[in-house]
Amino acid sequence: MTVTASPTHTAQDGISRLHVIVNPSPVDDCVALVCSVLGAGARWIQVRVKGESDLRRLTLTAPIAHLCRAHDAVCVVNDRLDVALAIDGDGVHLGQDDLPVPTARRLLGPSAIVGGTARDAETARRLEGEGASYVGVGPIYPTSTKTGLPDPFGPSLIETVAASVSIPVIAIAGVTVATVPELLSAGAHGVAVVGAIAGSADPSAATRELLDALGESP
Repeated sequence: MTVTASPTHTAQDGISRLHVIVNPSPVDDCVALVCSVLGAGARWIQVRVKGESDLRRLTLTAPIAHLCRAHDAVCVVNDRLDVALAIDGDGVHLGQDDLPVPTARRLLGPSAIVGGTARDAETARRLEGEGASYVGVGPIYPTSTKTGLPDPFGPSLIETVAASVSIPVIAIAGVTVATVPELLSAGAHGVAVVGAIAGSADPSAATRELLDALGESP
């Protein structure tokens, strides 16, 4: 497991402001998209594979991890610690129904990235105490890229959570370049996006615009 971020580090550095989530599948392997995003300057990719066999998850995720290493970028695996270990990734992002943060920390090691999902300040504080590297907070805005979510909370949730923890807060769901300023004003360290880049006619340009808005241009 690559040494990247310390779970006890409370500063905002070490966690990128732009987290690009990609959803590879047998129909769309996302390699071209990841190449465009990394070429535009993004340095954090989260790989989210749903509804596939373990072998297929590994097959879809491994080439993206290879690209990230070639660009000195972080590769985080959504949900699956075993896949993160198998590809020598930088860590995992855990949903509320996934393995708990302390278990992930024990299995992946003290220097791995372990992100958690929070929808209230209490959960965020618990995740921080358990050793989470950052918390993803949402859904903030309406989104069509993931089903089964509660109604959007709006930027006020970012403000509440950011005031409660010292680890980075990453806003997720429905984020666009136009909403970045209000999210940063609310206390977000950064944002996680899917459609804002994957659904763009020019993913490279969309990536650069988001990096500019976040103050993270290369």
